[in-house]
Amino acid sequence: MLKRLDVYIIKKFLGTFFFSIILIIGIAIIFDISEKIDDFIEKEAPLGAIAFDYYLNFIPYYSNLFSFLFIFIAVIFFTSKMASNSEIIAILASGVSYNRLMRPYFISALIIAIFSFVMSNWIIPPANKVRLAFEDTYINNTYRFTDRNFHKQIQPGVFVYIDSYNNRDNEGTQFSMETITEGKLQNKLMAEKIRWDSISNKWQLSTYRIRFFEEKGERIVEGQFMDTVIAMYPEDFRRKITIVETMNLGELNEFIERERMSGSGKLEVYLIEKYKRTSFAFSSFILTLIGVSLSSRKTRGGTGFNLGVGLLLSFTYILFMQVSFQFSIGSNLSPLIAVWIPNFIYAFIAFFLYRIAPK
Repeated sequence: MLKRLDVYIIKKFLGTFFFSIILIIGIAIIFDISEKIDDFIEKEAPLGAIAFDYYLNFIPYYSNLFSFLFIFIAVIFFTSKMASNSEIIAILASGVSYNRLMRPYFISALIIAIFSFVMSNWIIPPANKVRLAFEDTYINNTYRFTDRNFHKQIQPGVFVYIDSYNNRDNEGTQFSMETITEGKLQNKLMAEKIRWDSISNKWQLSTYRIRFFEEKGERIVEGQFMDTVIAMYPEDFRRKITIVETMNLGELNEFIERERMSGSGKLEVYLIEKYKRTSFAFSSFILTLIGVSLSSRKTRGGTGFNLGVGLLLSFTYILFMQVSFQFSIGSNLSPLIAVWIPNFIYAFIAFFLYRIAPK
């Protein structure tokens, strides 16, 4: 059962946490408006779309993205206030152990962790669809697919190749598709051009040639035009890295499996997005422990000094996290390890600070 002390600290923790979100996100919105106001005016973005499609979905995304920073600020701010008012000393002097004092902090961290996990996997992704669509329409330049020598496995044993693709016209050049069964090439389809027909929802091939490898020998079929159904769509050439931010957990898992089958070179990026949704939620406990350990002692610098140290640790956490993510991309380091390395290191820091915290 929660005691009066637990309720008191939980109210202070969650109240300060959400107040810091409102304050900092409000400032962030003001800076964002000043930066993008020219784009809004130039592209004549409707006021309703700016308010409801962009900024209404801007708030949950960035609130969750920097939730660990808000946790640090909240814990250090109200705990420092309690320490400066000698509340911590009074609590410990009344017979409450330091371990018992941590209970309401971890209950609050658990609430925030669950909230963050649910937000990351099921609430923010659909909100991101609306926000990113707004950005593509009124802020970003038109996306162009610039990759050359596009290779992909679209189905088990079916491999496609396109030399170049224009996603504005949905047209590619030097197309080929190979079907392989039990390690043997069954047939190979080649065409000089491939174009998506939005009316029939089929691909149109120009100057095509099909080679069938049969037991009796090779058979060749040629022609000028052919409509065909291929398990490949124009959306495959419009995807950017941010597309994974619009997927809930189930959709993201399915997308990763398709990309793994196709041999995508960006698989590490998608796995990082998946793993960090859990890692960020778990970091609530580590950062709470660090915050309490730093601010539970009365210091000469007071709340300002503790906030300064907390912000420094927060920014080093963010920096180390980004370096770890980038190091995983294109290297042999597992994305799972890369995502959790910052938490492991800061867990040791938290344990050390907790051990030397004044009891």
